[in-house]
Amino acid sequence: MQSEPRIADQGDLAAVRRIVEDAYTPYVKEIGQKPGPLLDDYETLVASRRVTVAEIDGVVQGILVLVPEEGAMLLDNVAVASSARGQGLGRLLIAHAEECARIAGYASIRLCTNEAMAANIEHYARIGYEETHRGEEAGFKRVYMTKTLV
Repeated sequence: MQSEPRIADQGDLAAVRRIVEDAYTPYVKEIGQKPGPLLDDYETLVASRRVTVAEIDGVVQGILVLVPEEGAMLLDNVAVASSARGQGLGRLLIAHAEECARIAGYASIRLCTNEAMAANIEHYARIGYEETHRGEEAGFKRVYMTKTLV
């Protein structure tokens, strides 16, 4: 059974790292380097209350990283354990991200993904995110997308 997303605490750190490794390691070969989320400092992100987790049957199976920015909320990362995919956890976390952005007073939420992650780009487009531009940042070929919140 899914739980409501909650802010991660230090006790969730190992699960957060495991889920990120599970979700992003398959892209290393395709991208030619570790994707950005594999390089993030999750101890600091958890301590600064930027990480949200979602559980299934009491086990953390999904993570979300939100970063308030000027003008829009940044959906910095959403990842679901491979063993929990297909159960709606990703949708739950994205809906939660959008609701958090609305509550914080943002009119939009933005994200970026690697251009090699074509399935992710297609998924985000299907749920209302529009590509705004592409560019290279820190050696990553990124696709930037934004969704207007209503």
